[in-house]
Amino acid sequence: MRKGVTVRGVCAADKEFWLSLDKHISPAEFDKKAEDKRGYVLFADGEPAGILRYNLFWDNTPFCTMLYIGEGYRRKGYGAELLDFWEKEMAAAGYDFVLTSTRADEEAQNFYRALGYRDCGSLILSGQPTEIFLCKNLR
Repeated sequence: MRKGVTVRGVCAADKEFWLSLDKHISPAEFDKKAEDKRGYVLFADGEPAGILRYNLFWDNTPFCTMLYIGEGYRRKGYGAELLDFWEKEMAAAGYDFVLTSTRADEEAQNFYRALGYRDCGSLILSGQPTEIFLCKNLR
């Protein structure tokens, strides 16, 4: 990790910052993520700059459900650093494989592919863009 960048597990004190970026979970669900330690906050020069949350797909496979870097910090490598940190944490916990997904109409698919993720499926819901699933082996 480059100088000035740190990552730590999410905690209750991160709630206001987290919910300012993550519009897809309720305050109660944030509390659960913090309690279960299923997320990380990235800091750039001491300032919170991004978040990553995950769960266990099928109760046994780490699945990144949200990676979000704040507006002023995008396209500077912070997302890649946060994802790399998470992958190393998951490998250290004994996982061999991770998943994520993104909508087909979003640019994030290119970000993940550039970092070694490969397409591994999709979900089609009526009236919504296709959700692309991407996977990466950690070992």
